[in-house]
Amino acid sequence: MKIKIILTDDHKIVREGLRMLLEKHPAFQVIGEADNGEALIPIVRQLQPDVILMDVSMPSMNGFEATQQLINEFPKIKIIGLSMHFEKRFIAKMISAGAHGYLRKACASEQIIQAIQTVSNGKYFISDGDSNLIFDTRQQYLNDTQISDGAMLTPREREILKLLAEGKLTKEIATHLDLSIKTVEKHRENLMNKLNIKNIAKLIKYAINEGIISLEE
Repeated sequence: MKIKIILTDDHKIVREGLRMLLEKHPAFQVIGEADNGEALIPIVRQLQPDVILMDVSMPSMNGFEATQQLINEFPKIKIIGLSMHFEKRFIAKMISAGAHGYLRKACASEQIIQAIQTVSNGKYFISDGDSNLIFDTRQQYLNDTQISDGAMLTPREREILKLLAEGKLTKEIATHLDLSIKTVEKHRENLMNKLNIKNIAKLIKYAINEGIISLEE
């Protein structure tokens, strides 16, 4: 039985390249694509893939958020993060969210194939393009990695952080999330205290560094 795969990346050319690579492999079947995490959710519900290749930095819903939501709903799905960023905090956040793998986008095609085969067998696979790391449990990696302060944020705080970093005003956020202005202000106060950030410029910089928004948004 073939491994069913969904590709998620906001660049069509990347998805096309991955599809061409994977469809050459006799054990793989690409069954769907999405250009952001929000669009991915209903596709996964409909198609029930075995593996998702997930871009980490995407508009609407990034790879961290989409991974966390999907793993909560479909714990057996294996997700592999794809990113230009290879700092430990990015990898740790993705693995902590529920991913089984993490690849640098510049890695070799053979490493993508190996990653899919490895996670399909229940193991974890990380590659920076030069070397591979395979381990048996999520905790093996997380025990040796410090997760950023952003892991302490609640889902609502992360949502508000993303909107603030995108330049939305408090009133706009309140309307968008169907919250009162006072509630949004309280969430903003809490998240800025947790992150020890006092102004919007630093907030935007933090959101970009953490992959919560991308420079292209």
